[in-house]
Amino acid sequence: MAAAAAPDHLFNLRNNFYLGSYQAAINNSDLPNLSPDDAVERDCLVYRSYIALGSYQLVINEIDSSAATPLQAVKLLALYLSNPHDTESTISSLKEWLADPAIGNNAILRLIAGIVFMHEEDYNEALKHTNAGGTMELHALNVQIFIKMHRSDYAERQLRVMQQIDEDHTLTQLANAWLNLAVGGSKIQEAYLIFQDFSEKYPMTGLILNGKAVCCMHMGNFDEAETLLLEALNKDAKDPETLANLVVCSLHLGKSSSRYLSQLKLTHPEHILVKRASSAEHSFERAVQSVG
Repeated sequence: MAAAAAPDHLFNLRNNFYLGSYQAAINNSDLPNLSPDDAVERDCLVYRSYIALGSYQLVINEIDSSAATPLQAVKLLALYLSNPHDTESTISSLKEWLADPAIGNNAILRLIAGIVFMHEEDYNEALKHTNAGGTMELHALNVQIFIKMHRSDYAERQLRVMQQIDEDHTLTQLANAWLNLAVGGSKIQEAYLIFQDFSEKYPMTGLILNGKAVCCMHMGNFDEAETLLLEALNKDAKDPETLANLVVCSLHLGKSSSRYLSQLKLTHPEHILVKRASSAEHSFERAVQSVG
């Protein structure tokens, strides 16, 4: 008989992180008897949770030059996000590390590279480092990248790989929901059911609420979407996805969206919705001037 699999000490911590319960991930990270590799993975998840909460400086200060490669990669992500107007040095460090045969194949380093290049909208560069897969997070990131490239056929192939590895894995379910949303039509209902299932199994997070709300908007249920998004706003008043979705939802309900857009401009000036709104304003001003 096969030996029983070793218990996965990090299961709950990973799940909290994947579903957006970042503070819970941080608060419940003091786990005894971890192997050295598990301890590094735990620390990566905790620091990535701090990054998700916007505490970039804490991560930069706490990870020193003697830390393991995965932690150095997480620090690079914090450096990259903390200074959006000067990312060149961070990206050149990242490329240098990826070219180093001793560490270039590290799964967390490749994951961070994928996240950074996806942010840069350099999807081909991102895929150079993520496409080989190797972890569920890398496969899930590939799904996101392919969706951004409008290649749902490739995203579906990645999802099938994930389903063969572990159909019930939280990331497999999330990737399935993202793909269903991208494909649209009758798939929206399936995506909604996945988020609904999460909301019944786990504490409600902004990620789950936004997922359900986006499904509702696709199905034309803007009142329900607004209720979900206001609940998400109560959990985090600065979350960019919540604010952006509230802008869209308010417009469909015939309500003013200016307050949400102002908050988004203040807290996330680089957000695509802010850029689109300001370019629309400029176009409008130019049109007015040309008429005048």
